[in-house]
Amino acid sequence: MKSFQALFIEKEQEKISLHFRETSIDQLPENDVLIEVHYSGINYKDGLAVLPDGKIVRSYPFIPGIDASGVVVESKSALFQVGDEVIVTSYDFGVSYFGGYSEFIRVPAEWVVPLPVGLSLKEAMILGTAGFTAALSVDALEFSGVTPEDGKIAVSGATGGVGSLSSAILSKRNYQVVAASNKADAKEFLQKFGVSEVVSREAFQPEKVRALDKQLFAGAIDCVGGKSLAYLLTAIQYGGAVTTCGMSAGGKLDSTVYPFILRGIQLFGIDSVLCPMPKRKRIWNRLATDFRLTNLDELATEISFTDLPTALHQIMNGGITGRYLVKIK
Repeated sequence: MKSFQALFIEKEQEKISLHFRETSIDQLPENDVLIEVHYSGINYKDGLAVLPDGKIVRSYPFIPGIDASGVVVESKSALFQVGDEVIVTSYDFGVSYFGGYSEFIRVPAEWVVPLPVGLSLKEAMILGTAGFTAALSVDALEFSGVTPEDGKIAVSGATGGVGSLSSAILSKRNYQVVAASNKADAKEFLQKFGVSEVVSREAFQPEKVRALDKQLFAGAIDCVGGKSLAYLLTAIQYGGAVTTCGMSAGGKLDSTVYPFILRGIQLFGIDSVLCPMPKRKRIWNRLATDFRLTNLDELATEISFTDLPTALHQIMNGGITGRYLVKIK
């Protein structure tokens, strides 16, 4: 098969560099399903991969990218046929196993999700891991019993990929969203998706976090961790719920048991990496049906494969609102 392009991370001492390199199929890991990649995306974890101390990539040179959508061109698995449109995210993909910033990938069949009816390959990567994580979060809130009639839902880190997609899905499901962000364009951006109220990041990070605060929200989707999560736990009304999926504001949680034993709230940890395949398929199908967003193009900035290195550095400098969609093919 002809050669193709992939983006490699290389490391020399403590210096990281990104280079497009011509490679071939036989240089990919041997596995079940060979996929021609049409689209990928950029996630916070992809940004970490280009940092010398990002603690994502374990060996170099390496092809990053934790998301990919494309078409099967070879399959050793009965689960997939040539021509199938598919999604690959999670597991070790783009972390310790060559990822999606490549014109072709070869992966285990058990990592591959059939593209749900109702989604295009492009839409699947506007969503990507961020959209999948957002959908897991909203699904958990609904599972907890929190309904739109119960009150407002707080979303921290609302202009990031998970936060913006969580806000959009919640709004579609008729929840009233209070979104926190300090970006100048946050209000205009989030109101496109039905967000009712945008507050500053500091609104969810008071100088002092009390053991119990005013009961302002029926639930919350926390995308940043740290002090925001500590505060939101104290501001949830009786019987409410909080989901947590990120730690850009810190991995330490300084809290008490009071919100749990005096208000009966629930805290859900959201993991997209090892989510079981039956649940994974159910959530992707929700993204194609009752969670489907009709204005996804407004959420994403499409870039070419060649623009990817610049964009990867931007995400770590807080320079991205919403999602970057990477057109590979």
